[in-house]
Amino acid sequence: MEELEAKIKALSKKAAQLSNQAVEASKVNRKLGLDLMRQARDASVECQSLIQELKRQQLV
Repeated sequence: MEELEAKIKALSKKAAQLSNQAVEASKVNRKLGLDLMRQARDASVECQSLIQELKRQQLV
């Protein structure tokens, strides 16, 4: 369970960093900004999936 929590924390941080990079990049290069935002969204979706898994494990 601790490993799962660590993955969640790392993915959450990655999603936030990518989102911030996307905002800055989009000021100069819209395509790069969109690509970074897509990566941030993917990381966020994966993070949410891991959170659901953690909740399932805690219920067992």
